[in-house]
Amino acid sequence: MGAVMLQGTGSDVGKSVLVAGLCRAFANRGLRVRPFKSQNMSNNAAVTADGGEIGRAQATQAFAARVEPSVDMNPVLLKPQGDRTSQLIVRGQVRGILAASRWREGREGLLVDILDSYRRLRADSDIVVVEGAGSPAEINLRSGDIANMGFARAAGVPVILIGDIDRGGVIASLVGTRAVIDPADAAMIHGFLINKFRGDPALFDDGYRAIEERSGWRGYGVVPWLADAARLPSEDAVILERLAASADGRIVVACPITPRISNFDDLDPLKLEPGVDLVMVPPGTPIPDAALIVLAGSKATIPDMAFLRAQGWDIDIYAHHRRGRPVLGLCGGYQMLGRTIADPHGIEGPAGTIQGLGLLDVDTVLTADKALVRVSGNALGARFDGYEMHMGRTTGPATERPVGRFDDGRSDGAISVDGLVAGSYVHGLLADAAQRGAWLARIGIAGSGPDHRASIDAALDAIAETLERHVDIDAMLALSETADD
Repeated sequence: MGAVMLQGTGSDVGKSVLVAGLCRAFANRGLRVRPFKSQNMSNNAAVTADGGEIGRAQATQAFAARVEPSVDMNPVLLKPQGDRTSQLIVRGQVRGILAASRWREGREGLLVDILDSYRRLRADSDIVVVEGAGSPAEINLRSGDIANMGFARAAGVPVILIGDIDRGGVIASLVGTRAVIDPADAAMIHGFLINKFRGDPALFDDGYRAIEERSGWRGYGVVPWLADAARLPSEDAVILERLAASADGRIVVACPITPRISNFDDLDPLKLEPGVDLVMVPPGTPIPDAALIVLAGSKATIPDMAFLRAQGWDIDIYAHHRRGRPVLGLCGGYQMLGRTIADPHGIEGPAGTIQGLGLLDVDTVLTADKALVRVSGNALGARFDGYEMHMGRTTGPATERPVGRFDDGRSDGAISVDGLVAGSYVHGLLADAAQRGAWLARIGIAGSGPDHRASIDAALDAIAETLERHVDIDAMLALSETADD
């Protein structure tokens, strides 16, 4: 077969979810399918078996395709660590810090790496499902583009354009995209999908035909609102704007949202617990009365620590601790719980040292070397599987009371003398039901949710089944065969 690319009329129209669903649908048909996204921007990432990192969405899509994630699936990853700077990851490894002003001139040189990765996936699969980024209608970014039409034309991959009907204006967004893009780019688009439809799809028949007539593209279907998508791992920070406390009578677990929060999908498994209300606390809001406070990872720990203190959240955390309630820090959150965080080489910005919360008797020194490794072990009497992804070394007396031990004999993390404060470098620590239950037992409730992977797997099957009913997948497969060899 070949390849097909899903692009969108804008960000957050559902590209990642639809690619994941199609990967599972194709895999269920017995095809060797691989996901691909040439360039991603996200601080939620996953570690591959060969010690690289890729965007969380591509790792989920690989899981959907029932294959191991590979650095080739997301050859360029940008991890924002400041308002105008990002860490540049190429084929899983750090290549440096990139200023926004240098991105447009530097991205064309990455196309060689991108095409090499894409061709390796093509050689190892029946079909590659490619995800675009943002929108091809952002014509001000078209010069040197490597994420949308720049890639599609260089690789010869046919495109299907996704419109989000839930946000309104879907006819104008699809037809308008056709009107503003270059004719040669428009020629790469062979059809469209309507996503996030609520209600009876027949009510949109006239609109569907209007898009076909005005764009000259055929429709591939109307995808209903996919409630099961909420069970997939979070990737984009935009989801944080939608989370709020929900039900009365549940125990609150609170996590403050810092500007460079990363891998906040570590907290997704808590959503599976019927007795837990996960509250992501936005800036300008005090941390609520909670049974547990979790400090998530950070792409820029020192600036985020300063932000946490400026918000007054340190006062909330100290009061929480004085009431005898636990605090858990994951990765960058673990570093914030210590006495100091030092950046002598200017890894995150200007060189310097900042005071941490001082709740753990440890100190952290940021280093240029990045730990990228999958890990397994035991903590609190239960098994866990996860990965380390951090720049820095944490030492101090509290590490003599580790959170857990890896199967290779190394210890992880630290626990305070009073047992209330714990920090760990393990991402994915709460995914296993038994491990999550051990942490919830510390706040007096019994965990009863499923393993996170099992929940994701079931959600992907449900999404794939929905797509089989509402999308012309046979026509998509036929379209994929037109991709260049």
